Amino acid sequence: MRVQTTKVGRRGTVVIPAPIRRSYGLEEGSLVSVEARPDGVLLRPVVTLPVEIYTPQRKAEFLLNNAITQEDYAAALEEVRRMGLNPDEISHKKPEGA
Repeated sequence: MRVQTTKVGRRGTVVIPAPIRRSYGLEEGSLVSVEARPDGVLLRPVVTLPVEIYTPQRKAEFLLNNAITQEDYAAALEEVRRMGLNPDEISHKKPEGA
C-alpha cells in the first residue's frame, strides 16, 4: 500500500499524487465518492453509465421483437395498442407462425 502526503488547498481541494492517480485510472474530470470513516476519509473511483430513455416507439419495438411464441406476440400486439401505437408502423420481425 502506497502512502504519500499532500496538502489540502483552497476550497478543500486535494491533489492526489500522479502515481496513485494513474494506478486507479483517475484523470481530470473523473468522479470519486468521498466517504467519512472513523479513521479518516476514503476516496473511491466511481463508474457511471449513461442512461438511455426510450421513446414509446422504441419500447414497442422491444416488445414486438422479443416475442418468441404466438402467445407472446399477441400479448405484445395488445400492449403496443394499449400504448396508443399501431403495431404495423413499428419496425419488427414477427415470430414464426404468427
